[in-house]
Amino acid sequence: MTAEAGPPPSDATVTDLVMRARGGDQQAWDAIVDRYAPLVWSICRRYRLAGADAGDASQTVWLHLVDQLDKIRDPAALPGWLATTTRRECGRLVRAARRTCPPGGRVLDAEDIPDEQAARADDELLAAERHAALREALADLPPPCQRLIALLAEDPPLPYTEISARLGIPAGSIGPSSSRCLAKLRRHPAIAALTDAQPASA
Repeated sequence: MTAEAGPPPSDATVTDLVMRARGGDQQAWDAIVDRYAPLVWSICRRYRLAGADAGDASQTVWLHLVDQLDKIRDPAALPGWLATTTRRECGRLVRAARRTCPPGGRVLDAEDIPDEQAARADDELLAAERHAALREALADLPPPCQRLIALLAEDPPLPYTEISARLGIPAGSIGPSSSRCLAKLRRHPAIAALTDAQPASA
């Protein structure tokens, strides 16, 4: 890859980053790795891989992405692609370790992890995936929607009168406007891909 003029903005969408990386933009590639490395590592932790194995799994995932970057049909679904690829690679490493385990040795794989620990790791992974998808979807919203959702998400909650004053909009329009913004958020490909990947019971 070769560097191109100007680094991508920190709030660049994953689609923008993928398209720039496809064009040889090294800074866009670095931004993808920085943004989604925590997701990859969270899955490696779910499989309880040793440090070296986790590093190997992570490196293999990124090499796969280099090979497949031009073939990903929906760049916005990259977080889901990375999660699936990492799970497959971690599973492959666990199976390989089990085959080469010396007599009397024990390899810890996902099935050996106590239910409580496994559930906690699953929750961490799901949270990481949701965070990545939500960040992408928010970055694609129109600026007024971004500002409105940011104010509605304040903790402690802001009264509508204060939100109205900050944004210069009638208090009565906040509810309908937020509904429209949230509907756009739910329709974003990154959110839709994550929703589709969840079990029906989720």
